[in-house]
Amino acid sequence: MAICQLPTGTYVTRAVFAFKGGSFRDKRDFAATAVLLQHPNGDLLIDAGFGSKVAAHMKEQPWYARSAYEKGSTAREQLDASGYDLSRLAGVLLTHAHWDHVSGISELPVPIWINQGELQYAATERDGKVFRDVSAGHEVHKYGFDGPAYLGFPSSFDVHGDGSVVIVPAGGHTTGSVIVFASLPTGKRYAFIGDLTWQLEGIRRRAERPFLMQKAADLDPGQVRENLLRVISIADLMQIVPSHDVAAFDGIPHLIPVSALDALKQAH
Repeated sequence: MAICQLPTGTYVTRAVFAFKGGSFRDKRDFAATAVLLQHPNGDLLIDAGFGSKVAAHMKEQPWYARSAYEKGSTAREQLDASGYDLSRLAGVLLTHAHWDHVSGISELPVPIWINQGELQYAATERDGKVFRDVSAGHEVHKYGFDGPAYLGFPSSFDVHGDGSVVIVPAGGHTTGSVIVFASLPTGKRYAFIGDLTWQLEGIRRRAERPFLMQKAADLDPGQVRENLLRVISIADLMQIVPSHDVAAFDGIPHLIPVSALDALKQAH
């Protein structure tokens, strides 16, 4: 089992809008990064980041949510450049269905892993429009939470049955938002918490989103707060990765393009 990050771009948000106590002068580059979880039973991509139509997807957002952004290589482009065998990819596992997590799905001819609550949210809410566009023609792999309590969360879904990838419900931001826990054979553990908090300050300072952003971004701020406290209580056990904090991905290796590997071999 292995893990890699696939950064697809960033967009700019001021810290004052990201967490309570943030400064207006502090500009943050919000990450749009997919994560490849490789497993002998089949690989999963956590979220899909920016796709080739990111400009159109950004324009579909309300005026107050649009932002300057930098687009990098899509997840599909990075997988292809590394020589990755796409037949190994069992699907894209969404932390939730907002546009900046799903934009790259259209380039990935694989199933979308999503729970019923989030699928219903994406089918009916305005924030699900990009999902509805990019998911057209894709197989939908629905999963449920019929497993036991896990790290303080009341139920779970063990993807491979070996504890290496466990999904728990963590609604509040959207109906079916989830956290994906990954445990490597080395003992290193990760919690990919989606948008439970946008920046690591939410964990380190217990800093929620500002009140107006809670109203704009979260379906149930109280539920977000409850789930955030659960994550804070286990933060010393693993690396916590909010989807939009660039620094949270530190230490997770990148995919290496075949061209770079060839150049390295020639140099030696």
